[in-house]
Amino acid sequence: MSLNDYIFQKPIIQTERLILRPLVESDEASLREWLADKSIYKYWGKSAGKTDKDPSLLFKKEARPTKSFHLGIEHRGANKIIGEIWVYLIENDRMAKVAIRLSPAFHGKGLATEAVTAMTKFCFTHTELQRLWTDVDVCNTASVKVLEKCGYQREGCIRQGKMVSTWCDYYIYGILKTDMPI
Repeated sequence: MSLNDYIFQKPIIQTERLILRPLVESDEASLREWLADKSIYKYWGKSAGKTDKDPSLLFKKEARPTKSFHLGIEHRGANKIIGEIWVYLIENDRMAKVAIRLSPAFHGKGLATEAVTAMTKFCFTHTELQRLWTDVDVCNTASVKVLEKCGYQREGCIRQGKMVSTWCDYYIYGILKTDMPI
């Protein structure tokens, strides 16, 4: 399969505790529960945007065909969306950026590690992507631990660079398909 196979139909990825799947309108209530929490924007690189403040706007936008993924993270036990994961900024169908955020109520339970690992494995086994990367504020030690548990390697540090719309020191992490024991 290739990224082209997912332009119109996004994947559903299941793990022991999670389902990574496209968001649907009925997810709005669970998104509202945690997207308003200011703590999730501390290291996000920007403050809450329009759709963060009003998740109903996510479902009013006309869907455009794209190779990128924006999936909700559903917790099987809680039966609701507790986070989001993206694969985007795809370059030449070879490399893409990964981002994740979780409801603070679900931090520290290994769920981010489970979601990133599942998304990474999916990308390397079901698409032609060869490299995934991300940037993370040097002060965001929890995300650094998640990335390292998932096999991502620290490739460098950008000092006083612009991460989305915030100026800070941030690390670049990456993983190659050949790094991943699939």
